[in-house]
Amino acid sequence: MKRTTLSLILALSLMLTFYNCKDDDGPELPNGAIQLPSYAQRTGDPSAGYDYLVYGDYVGHGVPYQAYVTAMGTGQNRLDRTGDNANVAYDFTAVDAPNGVRVVAANCFSCHASVFRGELVVGMGASEANFTSDQSELIPTIDLGMNVLYGNPSDEWDAYEPFRRAVLVVGPQTVLQARGTNPADKIAAVLAAHRNPNDLSWSEEPLITIPDVVPPTDVPAWWHMKKKNTMFYNALGRKDFARFMMSSSLLTVKDTVKAREIDTHFADVLAFIQSLEPPVYPDALDSSKIAEGEKIFNDNCSQCHGTYGDVETYPNLLIERNVIQTDPYVLDVYNTHTQFADWYNSSWFSKPPYDAFIQPEDGYVAPPLDGVWATAPYLHNGSVPDLETLLDSSKRPTYWKRSFVSTDYNMEKAGWNYSVESGPSTSDVYDTTLLGYGNQGHYYGDQLTEEERAAVLEYLKSI
Repeated sequence: MKRTTLSLILALSLMLTFYNCKDDDGPELPNGAIQLPSYAQRTGDPSAGYDYLVYGDYVGHGVPYQAYVTAMGTGQNRLDRTGDNANVAYDFTAVDAPNGVRVVAANCFSCHASVFRGELVVGMGASEANFTSDQSELIPTIDLGMNVLYGNPSDEWDAYEPFRRAVLVVGPQTVLQARGTNPADKIAAVLAAHRNPNDLSWSEEPLITIPDVVPPTDVPAWWHMKKKNTMFYNALGRKDFARFMMSSSLLTVKDTVKAREIDTHFADVLAFIQSLEPPVYPDALDSSKIAEGEKIFNDNCSQCHGTYGDVETYPNLLIERNVIQTDPYVLDVYNTHTQFADWYNSSWFSKPPYDAFIQPEDGYVAPPLDGVWATAPYLHNGSVPDLETLLDSSKRPTYWKRSFVSTDYNMEKAGWNYSVESGPSTSDVYDTTLLGYGNQGHYYGDQLTEEERAAVLEYLKSI
């Protein structure tokens, strides 16, 4: 059985801007920058949050455990889990469905963990995931196995059915054009369309209209969450972060009774996420070049991306589209098609005491850069393969291809090794001419000399 990565992901932001415009009512802000408001967040127990992430039933339906191990085998554990979960891949969890049947369900690590340079890094975006085919095409094969092993009706089929119906509606509507990009925004909208906003019960017919488009995004690193005032690339997510994160349960949750139970755990999940630290660059660095790069960075980039080291700051700024100039497709989708935002803002997720709401903006957040060396590809749609290329737009390839081997990483350039292609051929080739996949914008490194860019790159590896 082919693995499917249909956990709802909720992700953060990428990229940058700078320079000078005076705000009479506050501090000096860079051109085109908007200060994002902060919101109090729930506190919790990081250890309990990790346990719930790796053992919890926030997605409570899936393929029966015995069917899973028959198809996939055992010994896939990368999380040192115990019991049945010792036999399950890190991005799946063995849980008891509401009717008591043991099932294997997708978990948050389907999108928010990655095998990088041979090691699993929790909180790193899964940039190797493949959403370039209709994953509902797997369902007839699974159905056949279910009928042979258990029959329909059966308790096992009842435990499987909510997962099945979700895949059938999500799969055809979330097909992307390039491997490594993620359809998180579209997954959320599709699942919402099939949920009553008040009690979250399932509707076979969609209750809201959503566009056919599938915006591609790159999954951001979880360790940035502790610094951010808002969630997602366009600052869409406001107020309670835990409430946003637990909405991954829309994949199979029955109703708001179960949603409230799940919600009680996600303050702990948020606490765990806030405890994460980025990986440290493992190779030798040039200290004199770092010092030079830090000065250039602080003079040119820190107004939007913050400062690092002994004194850390992060300004939480949104940069307007006409200033950052990166691909505007995600912005256009949210600002043109408002039914999902309206659904969310009238739904159970928006109800106190831990309410959250969606506010589309017309720009992108300049993110924190902790551990940026390890988070290729770059920009909000993953269109730029390495930091060297990000800092010099003239080097950005129109068509590029990588191996999707976790060790095939260029430590010098801080990004994936890639080949420049002459045109699109397979979904492993990133085609920046496609709608939403553009690699334009974020031109701030172009004004630097080659030596200055090299120094900034060395500095970015050190933070």
